[in-house]
Amino acid sequence: MKKLTSFLLGSALLLSTVACTDDAKTSADAPNTVETTPDIPEAEQVQDAQEDAQSEVRRNQLNSDIRAREQRNNAFNSGAAQDRDSDDIASEVRSKLEANLPASELVIKAEEGMIIVSGTVPTEEQLDRIEPLAKEIKGVQSVNNQAIVAPAQPEEDNDNIQN
Repeated sequence: MKKLTSFLLGSALLLSTVACTDDAKTSADAPNTVETTPDIPEAEQVQDAQEDAQSEVRRNQLNSDIRAREQRNNAFNSGAAQDRDSDDIASEVRSKLEANLPASELVIKAEEGMIIVSGTVPTEEQLDRIEPLAKEIKGVQSVNNQAIVAPAQPEEDNDNIQN
């Protein structure tokens, strides 16, 4: 019985730790928090992220996620932009940015309608698109864009930079 109790408590602790991460990422290689300084992405990582974001299956998933969160907001918040759940806003912004900025490695944090975006994008054009895309999401009042332009580097160049 003690083993089962220990297992259940450990599982609950692990789940609560994972669930407390409020930052949404557009790529598995994106920084874990908006406070983390982003690394220069490797060309292979960017290519993988771009292929994933541009696949029809992934686009359908992103659109479905946005639609489901909007429907939940309509059902439980009368469709209002105010008082939206910060996690829902962050997730919708993440989906929007991932679908429209496919080679990006961004992390998004939402708090009371304010969005903080950090990470990297490959071009100045993509950097300029972050704020307008984020503001398309209901409930976003302001965007603090901390992302930087960092074109992907071949793997051997990153090794030289880090040494």
